[in-house]
Amino acid sequence: MARVAAVVVTYNRCLLLKQCISHLHAQKIPEGVQLDVLVIDNASTDDTLYELTPFIEDGSIHYYNTGSNLGGAGGFAFGMKTAVEAGYDYVWVMDDDCMPAHDALWGFWNAKAKLEGGSAAASEQAWGYLSSVVKWKDGTPCAMNVQRHPLFKNIEDFTPELQPCTLASFVSLLVPASVIRDVGLPFAEFFIWTDDWEFTRRVSRKYPCYVVGESQVTHASQTNNPGNIYTDPEERLGRYQYIYRNDVVLYREEGIKGILFLYARAIYHTLQVLVSDVGLKQDRIDLIWKGTKDGFSFKPIIQFPS
Repeated sequence: MARVAAVVVTYNRCLLLKQCISHLHAQKIPEGVQLDVLVIDNASTDDTLYELTPFIEDGSIHYYNTGSNLGGAGGFAFGMKTAVEAGYDYVWVMDDDCMPAHDALWGFWNAKAKLEGGSAAASEQAWGYLSSVVKWKDGTPCAMNVQRHPLFKNIEDFTPELQPCTLASFVSLLVPASVIRDVGLPFAEFFIWTDDWEFTRRVSRKYPCYVVGESQVTHASQTNNPGNIYTDPEERLGRYQYIYRNDVVLYREEGIKGILFLYARAIYHTLQVLVSDVGLKQDRIDLIWKGTKDGFSFKPIIQFPS
């Protein structure tokens, strides 16, 4: 029996979370698979625990409170560590606003069988991760979850059953526990942003990874917009300190081409701020360059499950 943990990270979005859980409970389960739902609550202050109590009491979910808001990065690191240490064979990670199609897991399992040649003796490390096709609420590709292959090129055609992947998001990613034990956990210190890309790149350096056309999910985000520092409103600017810092950790591992990309992007974003019709131009530019500078001295240590 293959044990799969669906790890759902949540914070103050209990209504969306309940919809996500409903989609998971409606999954078409492949033969020989046990699917459990693990909710990782980043210490929500809304009615999350109250709303989840019936699911907790009937055993249809496993609930974990992190004790404080660890951000998305900390929540995923916590959840993946919890699942691997609990003995699950595969970890299926997603945000609380991810709505998997009823056959999303089935699609993953079909892809797994093809990659492993249908042999029960095949090594699960024949692949590093499988990523779902992510659509927005209107059925178009979700801009913030478009995978990349190779490193700097967005994937545009999601019709193939299987295609190579270099970077992917945590909105529906299936990872063998053995791979997590090998490459380690996402960087909890990132707090938000880039934790998924850095982790998936760490995996794709060692293993072939794929986007699975048969596995589809809907990302019920408020807008289909990845956001950027030269258009986002002032109240969202604080979070950009993380993306520029964290991206350095990702791209510096690519050598000179990664370093050149970081500086070219910083210059481009600075110019975009200057020509855009936004307020706090100097604050935005300072965030770009301070975050980039801080990233070169930011060296988190990879943690591993026990």
